[in-house]
Amino acid sequence: METAHFRKASVGRCLVHQVAEVHSHPSLVFFDLETTGLGPTCEMVQLAAVSGGHSLNLFTVPGSRMQRGAAKVTGFRVRRHRLYLHRQPVLTNSLREVLVSFIAFLRMLGQPILVGHNIRRFDCPVLARALDDVDLRGEFQSAVSSCLDTLPVTREMFKDCSLQSFRQENLVGEILGVDYKAHDALEDVRALQMLYSALQPTSELVCRHTFTLDTMANKPITKPTAAKVTAPCEVPGQRPLWQHFKQAAKITEHTTKSDAGALVT
Repeated sequence: METAHFRKASVGRCLVHQVAEVHSHPSLVFFDLETTGLGPTCEMVQLAAVSGGHSLNLFTVPGSRMQRGAAKVTGFRVRRHRLYLHRQPVLTNSLREVLVSFIAFLRMLGQPILVGHNIRRFDCPVLARALDDVDLRGEFQSAVSSCLDTLPVTREMFKDCSLQSFRQENLVGEILGVDYKAHDALEDVRALQMLYSALQPTSELVCRHTFTLDTMANKPITKPTAAKVTAPCEVPGQRPLWQHFKQAAKITEHTTKSDAGALVT
């Protein structure tokens, strides 16, 4: 129990030392996919996106079967060309209709940054294959300014802390002190939007981890040695991490101005 408290306190100290810069960004759209599996040929089943109070949540019947592990985690099943979620039928659209609606959603927000957790290695490759299948990659790329993966962002922010997992569900629990229904794309993006608003990554950090569909296979930019954060992690007390975060947020508020374009609440 003491180890767990120390780990949360340590990450809390790291968060105190993350100072947001004043910068201007396009609006942010948080997105997530649920798929038939985790392999290189898996297909989209659910696409969800959120930006502030705007949201999109669409389903499509995949052309391949749900893998057993994915079905167990997500609750999706396909029977006789119909999609079921926890044994209840789901209204679906064709893959093209889903992607056209997604692109329209992005355009409504004026070439936003598309944000997701572990999207560089997983969600965006799945999305790119789907866009290519219906010849919509060009339409998509003209609708966004770039993509941002929050997995390497959080790894860099908390690399000197004792977090044992950088899964989104764990980060939300550790940093925000809340649980949510993971592996539902809409719930995932809502939680990620709250997490991002809490973290307030600097413009430099965001820039290092942005990419496009054409550059996502390239090696990410590494942080220069001179810019290494050496702030200590230790902090006295046994409070939960989310309480330490509230203190960090107040410190940040007094040292920087809020940027409504960069933080979606």
